[in-house]
Amino acid sequence: MPDFDASTPPPFVRLASDPLRWRLLQELARSDRRVRELVDAVSQPQNLVSYHLRKLRTAELVTARRSSFDGRDTYYHLDLRRCADALAEAGTALHPALGTGGAERKPGRPRVLFLCTGNSGRSPMAAALLRHRTGAEAASAGSHPKPLNPHAVRAMAEYGITLTHEPTHLDSVRRRRFEWVISLCDRVREVAPEFPGRPRVVHWSIPDPARDADGFPAFQRVAAELDTRIGFLTAADVR
Repeated sequence: MPDFDASTPPPFVRLASDPLRWRLLQELARSDRRVRELVDAVSQPQNLVSYHLRKLRTAELVTARRSSFDGRDTYYHLDLRRCADALAEAGTALHPALGTGGAERKPGRPRVLFLCTGNSGRSPMAAALLRHRTGAEAASAGSHPKPLNPHAVRAMAEYGITLTHEPTHLDSVRRRRFEWVISLCDRVREVAPEFPGRPRVVHWSIPDPARDADGFPAFQRVAAELDTRIGFLTAADVR
C-alpha cells in the first residue's frame, strides 16, 4: 500500500469502509471465487461487483487467475498477507501500540482434506505443510491420481519436511468425515463429491506447477503460496 497523509484514514480503511467492498472481502477471505459466485453471494449486479473488484485489485489486495478448468472463467483471490500488513499499518496510524505486525498463529488439530487432480504435487504438499505446522489430521486425494512428483519432494525438503505419499483417489475418501475440504485445483472443484458431516468447503485456485515450464521453481512458488494460505487458515479458523 502507498504512503498516505496521517490526517486521513489509511487506504485499507477507506477501501473496506464501503459496505459492498467489505462483503466482497469477507467472501474472498473464505474462498477463491468467480464473479458470478460473488454476484450471488452479495445480491448485487455484476457490473457493480466488477467495479469494486477493480478497486480492490488496484489496491493490490485482490488478484485474479484464469481458471485451469475453463479459461473463460477467472478466480479472484484475497491476499491475506497484504491485508494483514495493511491492517497493521492502519492500526499503527491510529496508535503505535495497535500495530500487530501480521496475523497471530494459533495451533489447530482439525481433520482436513486437500484435493487436486493428480494428487502428485499441490494436495500432498498442502497436507504435509498443515501437519508440519499443527499436527492436524490432514489427508489428500485426487480425481486422477499420479505418482508423487520429485519436485514436490524437493520443495517440501526446503521446509524441513520429508514428503512421502501414496496417490489416493478421491472416491476412497468420499465417505470419511472432515471438518474442512479444500480444493486446490479448478478442475477437481467441478467433480468433487459431497462429504458427510457438512464440512466447510473452500476453494484455493492454484495453478498446477507440473504444467509450468519453470519446473522446480514453479513448485517452490506453489509451496510458498500454500504455506501462506495455511498459515492464515490455522491462525483464523482452524483450531
